[in-house]
Amino acid sequence: MKTPLESDNGTATATAAPGTRALQPKPAGGKALARLREFSGPRGLQVIADALAEPADDEPVATKGRRGAGKASAAAPPEDQAAELAQRYADAAVALGAFDALVAVPDAVPAADGDAPASASLVPPPAWRSLGPIYMPNGQTYGSNPGRTIVSGRVSSIAVDPSNGNHLLCGSAAGGVWESFDNGTTWWPRTDSAPTLTVGALAYAKSAPATVYCGTGEGNFYAGLGAGLLKSANGGTTWSLVAGAPFVGQGFYDLVVDPVNVNHVLAGTTSGLYESTNGGVAWTLRRARRTWSLAYQTSGGAAAEVLAACSDGVYRSTNGGTAWAAVALPGAPASWNRLAVSMVRGDPRVAYAFGSSGGAARLYRRDVAGVWSAVALPAGVTVGQDWYDWCLMAAPDTVNQVYVGAIDNFRGTLSGAAWTWMAMSAKTSGDSIHPDQHAFALHPTDPNVLFAGSDGGLYRSPNRGVNWTSLNNGLAITEIEYLAQDWGSTRMLLAGTQDNGTIRYTGSAVWEHAQDGDGGDCGLNRPSPNVCFHTFYGMGMERSTTGGGWGSWGWIGPAVPAGYSALFYPPVEVNGDTVAQAGQSVFVSRNRGTAFTEVALPAGLLTTAMHASTADRLYVGVSVGRVFRLDWNGASWVRTELTVPRSSAQVSDLHVESGAPNNVWVTYRASSGGRVYASTDGGTSWTDRSAGLPVLPINAVCTDPGNAGRVWVAADIGVYESLSSGAAWSVLGTGLPNVMVADLVFHPHARVLRAGTRNRGVWEVPVDGWLTAPICGTQFIGTLAGNQSGRWFTFNWPATWHVVWTVMPVSPTSGTPQLRWTVQVERGTSEYATYWINVTNLTPVAVQFEGRYAILSRY
Repeated sequence: MKTPLESDNGTATATAAPGTRALQPKPAGGKALARLREFSGPRGLQVIADALAEPADDEPVATKGRRGAGKASAAAPPEDQAAELAQRYADAAVALGAFDALVAVPDAVPAADGDAPASASLVPPPAWRSLGPIYMPNGQTYGSNPGRTIVSGRVSSIAVDPSNGNHLLCGSAAGGVWESFDNGTTWWPRTDSAPTLTVGALAYAKSAPATVYCGTGEGNFYAGLGAGLLKSANGGTTWSLVAGAPFVGQGFYDLVVDPVNVNHVLAGTTSGLYESTNGGVAWTLRRARRTWSLAYQTSGGAAAEVLAACSDGVYRSTNGGTAWAAVALPGAPASWNRLAVSMVRGDPRVAYAFGSSGGAARLYRRDVAGVWSAVALPAGVTVGQDWYDWCLMAAPDTVNQVYVGAIDNFRGTLSGAAWTWMAMSAKTSGDSIHPDQHAFALHPTDPNVLFAGSDGGLYRSPNRGVNWTSLNNGLAITEIEYLAQDWGSTRMLLAGTQDNGTIRYTGSAVWEHAQDGDGGDCGLNRPSPNVCFHTFYGMGMERSTTGGGWGSWGWIGPAVPAGYSALFYPPVEVNGDTVAQAGQSVFVSRNRGTAFTEVALPAGLLTTAMHASTADRLYVGVSVGRVFRLDWNGASWVRTELTVPRSSAQVSDLHVESGAPNNVWVTYRASSGGRVYASTDGGTSWTDRSAGLPVLPINAVCTDPGNAGRVWVAADIGVYESLSSGAAWSVLGTGLPNVMVADLVFHPHARVLRAGTRNRGVWEVPVDGWLTAPICGTQFIGTLAGNQSGRWFTFNWPATWHVVWTVMPVSPTSGTPQLRWTVQVERGTSEYATYWINVTNLTPVAVQFEGRYAILSRY
């Protein structure tokens, strides 16, 4: 999604007016490619990422990477490395909860507001609950008037029940399969316990609609995390894994089921075109070429025609997918960056092919005589992210209409010999939807109804793309990158999201859209939480002094020169008035971002994580594993390099225990070796604390300031807890989907841990359990003479607590009231409250009394 400060023409401005950001060019291959490479590299999946985005060649997929240095290590070809890693992801997910147990109908996504259950006893194990977003209003589009829509997260695939057009399945990039029985009004997550929540393709069996297939591993991004093929026998409500091999470590692009044979299935994946004749249990590789799209003739059967869009062109089978021959498209290149095919449902003699090669989009149409010809596309079809967002669908009831999708969607209509085009997703007036298109689907009986899936979620058009309705209510699939919290409130969070901007939680599962563009790292000033910061992509940030609501942000920098190196989402840290952002150097402000000072790092290093333990001390971790400490000496920042915990791995997070400044934690986003290290001497020596954790990347770490030795880490699958400073680990809580956890924040007063996940939104868990009964006690004892009034107070009680105060005579008498009291609350600081208890003795004699409290909830 384009930021408000992003160049349209791919070029940067050299300078900017004070207080504004220079326009930023899009990275080559699009912003999604920059994110993919940063995601894949530390995890050992860089070869897979490169293969997804690089121009295709004439080499079979099965041989890529085997020719020597530069593609993969000599020990194993890249596809084997990906399979090994993907198997570890699947094993970790299964260890968290048996997939075979996924048989019950899940509860609805819980609302985030309302009182927590009251409980004073621990309830082991604590249960995670979703905070949403169940959707986000005011989401950004590329259209105008008003250019706003309701969004959720990235949708990779859509399937509509051929026997019931109101029964929908939605596949999210890394948030699993979701089901709706009421045309997208309500949604239910169906694969939260699956070996992977990455979804690439969904397909109903037309001859037996209770049977549905799901290909895991999102071909467009999370390809290397595929765990195989899932299958449902009840229309998509419950699922089982029917085939791991050969798909572990592969990503799915498409699945088609023979219209007359439920057991005959074709799959297009990152590694080739496969066929199964026994319901997906066993598979035969038919073409060792990346296969993006498949179209099966509606008559079905072993003699039916099938079209396949592969990296080396369009291929055709006339025996149901067993043997294939190349289709000659006029003027077509020898290889493609992306390609899709579709047949007209009402007359499959007419078909379309939509591809990208050499920086240009191409569309072809096959007429009823079988002749392919080129079709001119509208100027708005852009190919900058063709590897990532590309889709095609022929209208079902006419041979003269087609839908194409790239960054935006268009409808083409043939009248005579002329094509006319309508912009469907980015309009100058009327309904617009979020850009970056990934999937189309059709209603089984109403040819006017079209479904579209994009980075912003799922949308339905009743009239072939003229109008749109968001189906995102309850589709809790937002991809969270970073979290920041208000320590004085349980109902204030900021989050950066993939392609859906920065969002704000204020107590409702419907989160507010706070700013457009890509949402990166963010932070709040703890003593003054109305002062908050957010980022887009690249260096620089915006500040709000009124709590981060829509329209409250202003650009503050830091300004960096052209060519400055930084992560796509550079790390940000905020501690009081100290604000820092870092790339190849560290920019630090001590006045809330009004002015920044650049602190140099050794040449060639790139900051990947930071932690501000105090306003005067900052820890910096870099991509090759080294760790630095920056200290403010009253006049400047002094850099000190600490002992290296491990080298040649990316630091993912740093954390210093509250009240123990020498207890430092470092985590690594690596797929093997040490991934969690602890120091008790300020970084002079380190202990590897990875034993007992799954062999997966670790993304975040935080500790409990009220319980020495209690630490939590977020892995690519799950959240883990140690009560022994990392000597032993266990899974934290129950109910968290088998999802990638990107960030953690702990609220020490409410005693809840929040987790930001990739495509399942934000979750929280009460680490000590919810209160099941009030915590009661006596805070003070006082005495008042006859008819006297007095005032007592107690301070530094967390403002998040719900407290009831009473005053009780020590020696009660009957007949008339002895005491009257009122309670006043003063917000002493952003985190703490002072309670003023005003007591009046209603009798003529002295009365001794107790000031009693009941803590109803810490939340």
